[in-house]
Amino acid sequence: MRVRRPAMKANNIRAALRGKRKITSKMTWERHPDGDELLHILDGEVEVTLLTDNGSVHVTVGAGSIFVVPRGVWHRQTPQPVATVLAALPTDHGPVSFADDPRKGSDSKRR
Repeated sequence: MRVRRPAMKANNIRAALRGKRKITSKMTWERHPDGDELLHILDGEVEVTLLTDNGSVHVTVGAGSIFVVPRGVWHRQTPQPVATVLAALPTDHGPVSFADDPRKGSDSKRR
């Protein structure tokens, strides 16, 4: 029996992202209980909002930069005004929430 192997080739990231979901300022909160999330800002600028025990933290991340969202922290990304973001997770996605403050609500849903 012959084992089929994936093609070994380079991919154009802009072509791969064409037509994918766009992030808007109305994005939901999310968190990843099993691992950190790596954000690589390819174009534009993103404001990352994290909900910590000490309140909201806002970090602006520009093109060419990376940002690591710590495991278990509720967060969202808002483009300023448009951005291309490559996100990487070592685990399943985790819950999302539409609440103003997902730490207080019970509307979290597993994605």
